Amino acid sequence: MLELKALRKSYFQGTQKIEIFQNLNFHLQKGEQVAIMGRSGSGKSTLLSLISGIIKPDEGDIVLNGTSYDTLKESSLNDFRAQNIGFIFQNFHLVSYLNALENVMLPAKVCNITNPKEKAIELLTSVGLAHRLDHLPAQLSGGEKQRVACARALIHNPKIILADEPSGNLDEETGNAVMETLFSLIKKNNTTLILVTHSKEVAQRCEKIYKLHAGSLIQCS
Repeated sequence: MLELKALRKSYFQGTQKIEIFQNLNFHLQKGEQVAIMGRSGSGKSTLLSLISGIIKPDEGDIVLNGTSYDTLKESSLNDFRAQNIGFIFQNFHLVSYLNALENVMLPAKVCNITNPKEKAIELLTSVGLAHRLDHLPAQLSGGEKQRVACARALIHNPKIILADEPSGNLDEETGNAVMETLFSLIKKNNTTLILVTHSKEVAQRCEKIYKLHAGSLIQCS
């Protein structure tokens, strides 16, 4: 379902070249849920950015659901990303002037989903926010914002969800509740998940755990 082929990615810090990945290979089956752990600066967010197509590798290829990123022009890659990938961020990334319902409906407009309002209401109801449809992000708690973000990520039935520290800005109790919601939705929709986290407890909810170390993904469980 997802294959990373001999990826190499580097950055320049001043005149110094820093290699993030030199020969990274990885594959993921449909419906799998994997956690990626690693120290700060190990390249976890860079890896998600590569998988999403937001940044390009220096070498190598990424194949998602049978489509090679190398075959896509920039505009086509943007459309492909919008239709196939859902994102959940640590800082929520909700649009401040849109209410919860409108935020969830955003991807539907890009993907031409039939009856987006009905589906958005259904998702928000499933995450316990039927009473918050008309509330702006500033009127929601952190946990509520992240549940809106989970619903938004799933409205277009993406092939894969990329979640970057989704409980990182939440207290333990709220974070646990949000992760319970996320895994329930993932299971219901049989959606593939790559979850970046520092929490061993959160990681253990996934089927497999990988550690990103020295540019390689090492399976821990």
